[in-house]
Amino acid sequence: MQEGRSLTDREINRGLLNSLLENRLRYWGLVLVLAIIVLGAMGAAGYMFNRGIGVTGLNRPVMWGFFITNFVFWIGISHAGVMLSAILRLSKAEWRRPATRAAEVLTVFSLMTAMLMPLIHAGRPWRVFYWVFPYDVARGVYPNVRSALIWDPSAVFTYLVSSILFVYVALLPDLAVVRDQSEPGSIRRKVYSVACLGWRGNPRQWKLQVIAGILLSALILPVFVSVHSIVSFDFSMVLAVKSWHSTIFPPYFVIGAVHSGVAAVVITLALLRWGFGWQDYIRAEHFDALGRLLIVVATGWFFFFVIEFLFGLYGLEGDEIAVKSFLTSQAPWNWLFLTFVGTTYFIPVGMWLFKGIRRNAFWMVVACISVNIGMWLERFLIIVPGLAQKQTFSQVWYTYAPSPVEITIICGTFALVAMLMLLFAKVVPLIPIYDIKEGEILKTEIQIGRRTVPAVIRED
Repeated sequence: MQEGRSLTDREINRGLLNSLLENRLRYWGLVLVLAIIVLGAMGAAGYMFNRGIGVTGLNRPVMWGFFITNFVFWIGISHAGVMLSAILRLSKAEWRRPATRAAEVLTVFSLMTAMLMPLIHAGRPWRVFYWVFPYDVARGVYPNVRSALIWDPSAVFTYLVSSILFVYVALLPDLAVVRDQSEPGSIRRKVYSVACLGWRGNPRQWKLQVIAGILLSALILPVFVSVHSIVSFDFSMVLAVKSWHSTIFPPYFVIGAVHSGVAAVVITLALLRWGFGWQDYIRAEHFDALGRLLIVVATGWFFFFVIEFLFGLYGLEGDEIAVKSFLTSQAPWNWLFLTFVGTTYFIPVGMWLFKGIRRNAFWMVVACISVNIGMWLERFLIIVPGLAQKQTFSQVWYTYAPSPVEITIICGTFALVAMLMLLFAKVVPLIPIYDIKEGEILKTEIQIGRRTVPAVIRED
């Protein structure tokens, strides 16, 4: 990461704090548009709660549709934070520095949005309490603790709590910078003084902060793997639905989550670079490194996808083959299937093979949007075709068609995550200031004899 020009501490503070201190009209205009979309989605959800879940396209035998598809999708997006921050922090990859904060914050907001989807899907959210906790002891009615649907919220909530703690520990030095940049006696300074927990930047505090970051990075990795594995158990443990009961689902879901999550971070970084003028911090070399990473992740995902598809045919079960035939030969499912495979792997990987595209922010965004369109379709094509072939009813004239209510709510979730990211950018910088300053020190080189070495030597 040697392509950028050297920046002083003053330049870094001024450049990365402009998202907090400047009030641009286009920023607030975009927030207003996103807020209107979110309010529309809230109105659609309220209408569904009032009229009943019959206003959606859900019906027998397809009881899961857009809502559960969106739940799995946002859980997948949340894996970007651990991949880009925890794993790359432990591996000491220098190019991770501008991307870590955005990935961590995207993780938190994606998880919050994902947790809303089962509540909305229930149609009566207040009844979820009775499904999670024991009730009616007189009749001995309890939740089935062996069900993945019970462990799913436990794992997601654990992941959310650990991600928030991970973000907050990394935020402490930057909160102190904002405190010091605020006017003495102002409300802003008082708020950030409390939020930074008395951070003064002495050696002891830095040592504790680094140790806490490394420990949290290591401890969050098992949660990272378990969350999407348990989400996959929601499907793989259902024997009645063909094409679901597959033992390869846990690793298949995890690698797919990393694929969609890293692609979402690339989109976020490109928008931040364009919106706040952070060309000196988010450079072409960072997009190049992310593109190389995505080629590896996408190829790993495609390997699991091929195995999952072929294993479904290998058993020669009539019901399993019927689902695959339904998915690949009947319109519109065959067109959706071809779109999903092309947009998830062949189109983006074909673009990332060229260095010029990897180093171009616009084309990287195009490729990553393609990935997330494909990954959303992947979850949809796992859920609906299997349920549609679960059992045949004589009075069923169609499988599943989403209603305007569902489409409005789904659009609202995307607007909600974008709006929360923008609002968070007005509170703390979405590129870690202390991390960028550390990178400036570590990239300084000195001449020792005949060799040029980094000025700071770190023990591994």
